Amino acid sequence: MNARGVFRGHRVALLCGGPSKERAVSFNTGAAIERALKGRGYDVVLIDPGADLPARLVEAGASVVFNALHGTYAEDGRLQGLLDWMRLPYTGDGLRASCLAFDKVLAKTAFRAAGLPVADDAVWPSAEAARRTLDDLPFGLPVVVKPVAEGSSVGTTLVFEAEAFGPALAAAAACGDVLVERLVAGPELSVACFRDAVLGSVEIEPARSFYDYDAKYAAGAGTRYHLPPRLPGADVERLCALGLAAHRALGCRGATRTDVMWAGGSPIVLEVNTLPGMTATSLVPKIAASGGIPFDEFIERVLDAATCGPRPESGS
Repeated sequence: MNARGVFRGHRVALLCGGPSKERAVSFNTGAAIERALKGRGYDVVLIDPGADLPARLVEAGASVVFNALHGTYAEDGRLQGLLDWMRLPYTGDGLRASCLAFDKVLAKTAFRAAGLPVADDAVWPSAEAARRTLDDLPFGLPVVVKPVAEGSSVGTTLVFEAEAFGPALAAAAACGDVLVERLVAGPELSVACFRDAVLGSVEIEPARSFYDYDAKYAAGAGTRYHLPPRLPGADVERLCALGLAAHRALGCRGATRTDVMWAGGSPIVLEVNTLPGMTATSLVPKIAASGGIPFDEFIERVLDAATCGPRPESGS
């Protein structure tokens, strides 16, 4: 598919910043996208959204929105619903897919219904987290403790020792309800999809034990990326098929990144990110580039796919 420049000659409102805990990462994403679009001749206006976003979009004369936000409000369906209401086409997935993907419990329900492998888990309301102990789990250590609805590993902790469990629950509960998963050991991989096809996959080799916020975004973090993953060819095909199945299970149509752990030959789906980062260390642009799609062209393809309103289910 070649970039067609559907929105050339139109004002593009580029949303970045915003109120979430991923504000700083969003500004980095926005800066990279702005350079790419302006380099291809687009009329771009940057907007750091607040409660006055509808008025600012109207004032800017925006014909289309490029969503470079991350986290709460941006990728959980709320912004998508607003733009649907305003009948402004926007990049990324729609309300339903965004809501499902951002809520890890809803996403895992959809994955299980589609027959996809996921980690054993327990879910607790944030108000109950302080009273919970390891005895309340149906499985033992090690575990991963994370917020039900956050991105970029915000509030996520790997727990190997009993004394670390309480602080991990507190960190996750500060962001909302808590998801505790059995820790799956093995290589961490990601599959990039766009529209209804696989772009490729990558293996992540962090310098530290956990691919956390700093490992994802900090300069000099030492994370290495292997494109394609260091797996036999048949396993790479199996990985990509699983990533596309997860993308489809949530009804996704935009550019997504499905994270997978490869445990002893048994892949486990972790989550689908419907607004993957577009920074210098982001995975989806790396995968697209490895497949012969330069960054600026890929950004234009994402913009070309902008739409609003109810979206067709995958495969329809």
